[in-house]
Amino acid sequence: MRILLSLLVVTAVGSSGLPAYARDTRHELPIEKALERGRSEGKLDGSVKFYFGKTATPKVLSKLDQDVANRKTNGLGKSDEEACTWVMLSCLLALQESAKERGANAVIGIESYYKQKVFVSETSYECHAGTFVTGVALRGTYAKVAK
Repeated sequence: MRILLSLLVVTAVGSSGLPAYARDTRHELPIEKALERGRSEGKLDGSVKFYFGKTATPKVLSKLDQDVANRKTNGLGKSDEEACTWVMLSCLLALQESAKERGANAVIGIESYYKQKVFVSETSYECHAGTFVTGVALRGTYAKVAK
């Protein structure tokens, strides 16, 4: 009995000192795919325009608040790309709703902002897929732009 107890203690103590490795796969995926999905599902209604990176915008009439949309989704049973598209759309919806609340018709200068690290692109966004959770964070400025 003492031997069994000793083995259990050694195993418990020994394994607690080992580092735990969680998957955190970084992806750069096309923005347009998430935008298309949002429009086709009727979730992105067109009342708010999204301008990524240094994309040219119509004349900016006024800039409002800068904000971050940080969303996560359960990645179980989904491919990384499917989970990333889903959570990217969730970020876009959050930005759309917040823009409407502020009276803005655009979100400009959008950049990926995962774990507060900036990734700027006009065509791609950054997504991180883990074993169980997939996440996207976007930072942008709400604005009123000429139509």
